[in-house]
Amino acid sequence: MKILKKSIDLAVRFSETDAMGVVWHGNYLKFFEDARECLGKEYNLDNLAIFNQGYFTPIVHSEIDHKAPIYYGENLRVTAILEFRSAAKIVFRYEVLNLSTNKLAAIGQTIQVFLSAKERTLELNKPDFYANWEAQQPWINA
Repeated sequence: MKILKKSIDLAVRFSETDAMGVVWHGNYLKFFEDARECLGKEYNLDNLAIFNQGYFTPIVHSEIDHKAPIYYGENLRVTAILEFRSAAKIVFRYEVLNLSTNKLAAIGQTIQVFLSAKERTLELNKPDFYANWEAQQPWINA
């Protein structure tokens, strides 16, 4: 499988925790988005670039497996892994590492599809701009 990979380090803010001081489960999707945006900027495919090509890429599936807690004041590293797919979809896997304990805190995945911004219709084939972008990337064999 061919992949692109990028990580971002984040500090847990008080507003991201629950009454027990643990990162609230819903915030992991925000962490995933932070990593996705970081990868997009690194490889010139952020949300604005996609929109400027006339597309939205809504998430149609997301999943998270929580492995260990992260507490207020701790730091984490979120790694986004973009998988090359032949289908007209974007699949990201994620790993969240608690840098304070060096434990894997969560793993997850999101799947996005291409939606025409003008017609609001689902694209069944990869848009040309995306296929061209894929062809220019330094994919890693994983």
